[in-house]
Amino acid sequence: MAIARASKRRRISPPDSPHLVEPASHVGKSTKASEWNLEQQYEQRPRAQKKDVESTRLPIKTAEGRIERLACPESEEETVDSIFGSDDEGVSDTQEMEVEDRPVETPIRQQITEAKEELARIGTLLSENPEEHVGCFRKLAEIGTSPNATIKKLSLATQLAVYKDIIPGYRIRPLGEVDSLEKVSKDVRKLRSFEQALVTNYQNYIQELSQCAKASGDGPSEDTASMATVAISCACNLLLAVPHFNFRSELIKILVDKLSKRNRDGDFIKCLETLEKLFREDDDGNPSLDGVTQLSKLIKARDYRIDESVLNTFLHLRLLSEFSSRGSQTRIDKSDSTDARKAKTKEFRTKKYRKILKERKAVEKEFKEADAIVSHEERDRLQAETLKIVFVAYFRILKTRVPNLTGAVLEGLAKYAHLINQDFFGDLLETLKDLISSTSTEEDPAQEAEGKSLDDPEKPTSHQDSLRSTLLATTTAFTLLEGQDAARSASALHLDLSFFTTHLYKTLHAFALNPDIELSSKTLRLPDPHGSSSSCSQSQPATTNNKVNLKTPSVLLLRALSSILLPRSVPPLRIASFVKQLYICSLQLPEKSAQAVSGLVHQVMKVHGRKVAALWNTEERKGDGVFDALRGDMEGSNPFASTVWEGELLRCHYAPAVREGAKGIERLVRDIK
Repeated sequence: MAIARASKRRRISPPDSPHLVEPASHVGKSTKASEWNLEQQYEQRPRAQKKDVESTRLPIKTAEGRIERLACPESEEETVDSIFGSDDEGVSDTQEMEVEDRPVETPIRQQITEAKEELARIGTLLSENPEEHVGCFRKLAEIGTSPNATIKKLSLATQLAVYKDIIPGYRIRPLGEVDSLEKVSKDVRKLRSFEQALVTNYQNYIQELSQCAKASGDGPSEDTASMATVAISCACNLLLAVPHFNFRSELIKILVDKLSKRNRDGDFIKCLETLEKLFREDDDGNPSLDGVTQLSKLIKARDYRIDESVLNTFLHLRLLSEFSSRGSQTRIDKSDSTDARKAKTKEFRTKKYRKILKERKAVEKEFKEADAIVSHEERDRLQAETLKIVFVAYFRILKTRVPNLTGAVLEGLAKYAHLINQDFFGDLLETLKDLISSTSTEEDPAQEAEGKSLDDPEKPTSHQDSLRSTLLATTTAFTLLEGQDAARSASALHLDLSFFTTHLYKTLHAFALNPDIELSSKTLRLPDPHGSSSSCSQSQPATTNNKVNLKTPSVLLLRALSSILLPRSVPPLRIASFVKQLYICSLQLPEKSAQAVSGLVHQVMKVHGRKVAALWNTEERKGDGVFDALRGDMEGSNPFASTVWEGELLRCHYAPAVREGAKGIERLVRDIK
């Protein structure tokens, strides 16, 4: 018969002695339970620690090109709580879980560092292979949506660098329905998808720049103002880097909107310099046409209440310098084909050299076709349209008589008057006459009240501006007839320039006494130490006016006098009157101006020496009476009744160049006699 196995009893507590185990009853156990330390064995039990298991998986490469290592899945271990677990331990575990569930706030400095690293990584991927990482454009834009202003500015600058690097050298046109249904190769389809993604994200980027740049007005906060500065800087750099690409008009609009404000801050000057550089470096003609069109619309929409420097940007247009070829008055222009034919007949070339030249011409032709140079006809058409818009804006301002823009318009017309159509000559001359007449009428009351002019600090500045406007108007009027065609048709158009000649003759003394005749608009000047502080502060902005035409009044005066005196059809009485007045003014002019006047008189004597040689001889006077230097009428001043005795004083001038000039004129007169 089998013996039944006795049931095993569970030991609650270790015995006092490992060798002796005394049986105890249930009552004995309950009496000794109060003496047991129930938590001692649980506390001394070793904790189960997680061991770092080495991963045996191979690294993988993600879609973004990043290499990652996958960790082994953690094995779920069941933990059995002891039967002696207390309620306090459960409460502490619950609190630990709540702390772990809370989101940890990352410091701002760490966020910026992480954003820099991510932007650098994405930018590197796009620069290396943009066609394979088209989705990175959207990731760059998503980083820019951060509420942190620094991260947003970093995103705008990164996108600027990426787009400048990967934008192609051609304009991308949108795909139509026919193009989308057309069967193309895999490479062409891939290139088209990349181009469309590039255009879409580029458009979103420009819209983001426009929104950030608009926030620069109405007293913005510091972060908003800095954001607007970064956006405007990005737009300027992008416009200069890729002026041929899509959405050029939107970039120009960002700059024009900033120029519409009267506040001349750093962003205003940045936009102004960008447009000037764009006009100077434009080879195509389309960017200049877009810029001039938007500027003219701005000027008209603002009712001509703009800064003078905005209008001066027209003087940086490249087309105006390329159209400035004037016909010569002393020789006949010949075609280049005749000169090339003569050179070809004279030069001897061997057979080997002719073969080399033929190969070079073939290579140059291929280069021209590869560069896709715009045809001359298309460029001339664009430049003619741009020129038309510029002159329409000038004529509107002259008609409206805007005081702060009249000087800028006259400078532009004086520099490019030879480009104006002959049909506008009559209207333009009448406008210039009215302008000079209005300027002279404003000066007459000021000259009568001499006591008031000494106390008024703004009167010298306005007088200098009026003299400069008079010079510019006179120079413009005479520049109209410098071309061959205009000179031949002057009689047919009935152009009378005697008004400008007479007015310039009357203002010669005022120019000679002008202390700023050799100073341009950008010349640095010290404030008047004898004047009040208010007068110094009021006169200082006028001297730092940003004019594009940096010619001094002395240069403008000599240019106008050359147009009046150097033509061979000038009557002797007019030449004698001007020569006499120029000698009188030379005694008061500074050294460089006096030297320039001596050179002008020397040129006049070469052309009209026999007509006015009597002014240097006291025995051969042709007129009776007395010379009146203050008479405004040249014919009534009686110049032949006097001599140029001022030449003897000029021979004793302190400047050696002026002394040599006066002696050279006298030697020329002796040779003529």
